[in-house]
Amino acid sequence: MNDSLSRRALLAGTSATAGTLLLPGGAKATARGARDAVAPFRTPYKLGRLVLGGSKVAGSFDEKAVDCPFVFRHDGRFYLTYVGFDGTGYQTGIAVSDDLVHWQRQGVILARDPQDPVTRFNVASASILRETAMDAPGALIKVNGEYVCAWHAYPSPGYEEGAAVIGLAFSRDLKTWRRGPPILRSEDGAPWERGGLYKPYLVKHGDQFLLYYNAKTAEKDWHEQTGVAVSSDLKTWRRHPGNPILRNGAPPAPDSRFASDPVVMTHQGKWVMFYFGLSGTDFKARELLAIGDDPFTFRKVDEVLVDVGKPGSIDDGYAHKPSVIVWKGDLYHFYTAVGGPYPNDVRGISVCRSRPWG
Repeated sequence: MNDSLSRRALLAGTSATAGTLLLPGGAKATARGARDAVAPFRTPYKLGRLVLGGSKVAGSFDEKAVDCPFVFRHDGRFYLTYVGFDGTGYQTGIAVSDDLVHWQRQGVILARDPQDPVTRFNVASASILRETAMDAPGALIKVNGEYVCAWHAYPSPGYEEGAAVIGLAFSRDLKTWRRGPPILRSEDGAPWERGGLYKPYLVKHGDQFLLYYNAKTAEKDWHEQTGVAVSSDLKTWRRHPGNPILRNGAPPAPDSRFASDPVVMTHQGKWVMFYFGLSGTDFKARELLAIGDDPFTFRKVDEVLVDVGKPGSIDDGYAHKPSVIVWKGDLYHFYTAVGGPYPNDVRGISVCRSRPWG
């Protein structure tokens, strides 16, 4: 596998010589009012193990690793779409659960197509249009009788190799999906996104659709930031003129290299963006938060929501790529956990929540 352009190889090559990250502020340094504002979004209690990992079944789409969780509730059960990696590229699967901890794999729902130049190596569903309110059950929303997912696809074999594009797919049963053409390409964007697009998150706001996504610059040691595009019909998309709406912080901020993988919701009249930051100091990935009064303007919270674990833990390298859901008053925060030394690191999905585990 050629890792020359991948996130995984880039960061592995720099983290070994990285210094210690000095986080700005943090919970102890945050004013009481700010602490209270962040309280609904904290999930300090890690499960401490993977809820879904690589299947290790030879030839399966998720044999090597799983990534990019997206959780929702449907027909009285919880579902988790995720990306599986088989050594060639990404494909999308789904799992089901009754308790948000024990998951049963249900197979592939979005497969690569060797005959399609866009998805011949990769296709990753990153989100399905669902209720925007964080406290809502997490049900999906149909448009013209169909569910809508936002996917991205990388043009080359390997782990996130090349400049990805973003598109939509449509389904009536969550099993069979009809893929549309790409709706966003990096070459049509501004310099901050010319290197390629990453994980899209789709939101319905009034009569508009908002597509949040992160993207990278074109240089070898790139930066990632987050923007948004707007549409009224899911066909014609206009990039927001204020992009990127979430920019890298100044070193040593925990998002000085990446401000990525947005998950955008509403809560008590505010807009909330969960995202992950990658530090340019220690090259660790952590879950962060930004809050806004509208869907285009966000203020970063001076606190790490989910930090990396201690050496030897499942997430001692990265705790990143958020997906959240509220159940019986508790907030569950799913994330991709990466632990261990490269290239033998283990990548899988774990969860933390707002209440201690029993």
